[in-house]
Amino acid sequence: MTAAPALPQLPKAPTGIDGLDEITNGGLPQGRPTLLCGSAGCGKTLMSVEFLVRGIEEFDEPGVLMAFEETADELAANVTSLGFDLKQLVADKKLRLDHVHVDRSEIEETGEYDLEGLFIRLGYAIDSIGAKRVVLDTIESLFSGFSNQAVLRSEIRRLFRWLKDKGVTTIITAERGDGSLTRQGLEEYVSDCVILLDNRVINQITTRRLRIVKYRGSTHGTNEYPYLITEDGISVLPVTSLKLEHEVSNEVVSTGVPGLDEMFTRGGLYRGSSTLITGTAGTAKTTLAAAFAAEACRRGERCLYFAFEESPQQLMRNMRSVGLDLQPFVEQGLLHIEASRPTLNGLEQHLVTLHKLIGQFRPQAVVIDPISNLVSVGSITEVRGMLTRLIDYLKVQGITALFTALVSGRSANQEMTEEGVSSLVDTWIHVRDLEGIGERNRGVSILKARGMAHSNQVREFVVTHEGIRLLDVVIGPGGIVTGASRQTQFLQEQAVAVAAQQEIERRERELERKRRVLEATIANLRTEFESVEEELRRSNQEEEQRHQELSQARQQIAAGHNARPGNHSAAAPANS
Repeated sequence: MTAAPALPQLPKAPTGIDGLDEITNGGLPQGRPTLLCGSAGCGKTLMSVEFLVRGIEEFDEPGVLMAFEETADELAANVTSLGFDLKQLVADKKLRLDHVHVDRSEIEETGEYDLEGLFIRLGYAIDSIGAKRVVLDTIESLFSGFSNQAVLRSEIRRLFRWLKDKGVTTIITAERGDGSLTRQGLEEYVSDCVILLDNRVINQITTRRLRIVKYRGSTHGTNEYPYLITEDGISVLPVTSLKLEHEVSNEVVSTGVPGLDEMFTRGGLYRGSSTLITGTAGTAKTTLAAAFAAEACRRGERCLYFAFEESPQQLMRNMRSVGLDLQPFVEQGLLHIEASRPTLNGLEQHLVTLHKLIGQFRPQAVVIDPISNLVSVGSITEVRGMLTRLIDYLKVQGITALFTALVSGRSANQEMTEEGVSSLVDTWIHVRDLEGIGERNRGVSILKARGMAHSNQVREFVVTHEGIRLLDVVIGPGGIVTGASRQTQFLQEQAVAVAAQQEIERRERELERKRRVLEATIANLRTEFESVEEELRRSNQEEEQRHQELSQARQQIAAGHNARPGNHSAAAPANS
């Protein structure tokens, strides 16, 4: 069975705007009009101008900008801050700027009134440079002179049809109306693509967001996406389109604290993983984060440190007091500390800023200290969503991340964070207060570590001038002891050891005394044995001597008896 031939896809014109092409799956519909609507201050004109400039610089597509509110000089001056030199593009015949002044007092409306003159003017501008892209800014100024709704609607449809027939990719900006996307309520229906820009203020925090309302003939992202206007242009963050398809690594990196590394069976954290350190105030969360950053720099890796509570100078001074000198790493370009108050930007603006700095610095490790401060610029649900997208982004980039979070005494007992991100991270380390009688000590434990076995003990640690040092585990009658109880347990164990040593020495002395007594007894017995042995030997010698003397006497007696005469003749034989 032969596969069906692939159907032709809708041709698209890439915008060149960071993130927007990903949301639109390739760009705006080529040769069709796109409506860009929003309230004042959303950046409609800036996005339109960037669409033209990126098309010229990156895709060699000349463009025409027809403005109805600002003059060519005003437009050129306004976008200079973004690094766009419109006058140079005009001189290179890549861009055509045309300002059309529309004043209602100068318009005499009749039944046959139309925009034929505008079409001729716009057509000439397009043909003069061979433009492929067109921007009309804004459509409300163009139709402000119309009071007859029938004529207005007819001319709007005619304008959009003329642009389609011309085959140019067009952006038309429009102001948002009450209860509708535009003032007239018609443009969004005749446009092939509608992009809505929103500039909202919540709790005195401004956030800009973008949404693709409709896109004929193409799939697109349907969520709201934050975007940021910077000196490099507009950056849209397609944060909610990320998928769990990132690569993983089996390499293990150190936490910067040797004792903490030992609590993991593999001796540290997986590269590219995310770690959360939670604890109440004063439990050395920042110190642990700084130790992690310093260790990454020692390996020659770049580390990006986001501080929401301390300035870079204050952070480096404080860490210097515990033996962590971050200044050399900053001077070498291995460590970049970005310090700002959470209330400086909205929640999504912080996320866009994080993405931008990560893209520029290209770090292998990222520290955010603390994420709990972000609650001040958004609800818990919003913070959780933002951190979810951030963690996913860091994993996709293969960046080892470490977050700190402040927990209250109430939630600390439940070992849960207000942001609810503990289930999202790979490793969760909890530092806590170990309160005793008249003292407060610090303890660290590992609540979870995905893909790695770990210690289940609560290890006491101290912060010294040489850094963080984990103390050996001391087990007393009631379990693990810390602080003064540790010292008491140590003294008790020392006393028991001394008593045991003394008992050993007493036993050794008793053994030595018994040994000497036994040796003396053995010496006496040996002396007595030698005396008896000597006596027996002497008796044997005397007995042997008497026996020899007796034998000799017997021999002598026998010899004397044989020598008598009678005994000799009697023994002689008789002679015949």
